[in-house]
Amino acid sequence: MPVLVSMLRGVNVGGHSVDMGALRSVYESLGMRQVETFIRSGNVIFSTAARDRAALAKRLEDAFEKQFGFHGDVILRSAGELRDALARNPFAGRSGIDPAHLLITFLACDPDAEGCAKVSALDIAPEELFIDGREAYAYFPNGLARPKLSWPLMAKLMKAPGTARNLNTAGKLLAIAERLESSS
Repeated sequence: MPVLVSMLRGVNVGGHSVDMGALRSVYESLGMRQVETFIRSGNVIFSTAARDRAALAKRLEDAFEKQFGFHGDVILRSAGELRDALARNPFAGRSGIDPAHLLITFLACDPDAEGCAKVSALDIAPEELFIDGREAYAYFPNGLARPKLSWPLMAKLMKAPGTARNLNTAGKLLAIAERLESSS
């Protein structure tokens, strides 16, 4: 049974508090197995027999909204896709990069090419941004408190909802997914 990583957008930010035990229960009620959560930001790792990921994401979003009273976009990645996203990190060979200041934004769909060009043209220095497929890698050397790069603007221009995780979190999600894969 394939292992998937589900990242919910907007969980435990902006007043939308979600208990991770209740979130696990939602996934289990839909037939997901080996359900684990990681930190309080809506990361759920699970195995499923479901093959249609778009339909699965919609089922999860609908169940989430019914249970918690607000919509949360569900971004799904397989362990292999997450591994690939981490391997494509354009900052990997650079020294002095703080992994807590490096975000990978996982997009729900392929971004709009014209929108990507507009995003790439934004003056965000000293921040850096690389868009590669359904992932956008952003480095915030001065931290995330007051970034120049606006995620809402980026999502609007690229016509692709997404959710960001820092490099440390993405690595831990992959480790959990690999552990679940090896145990099934």
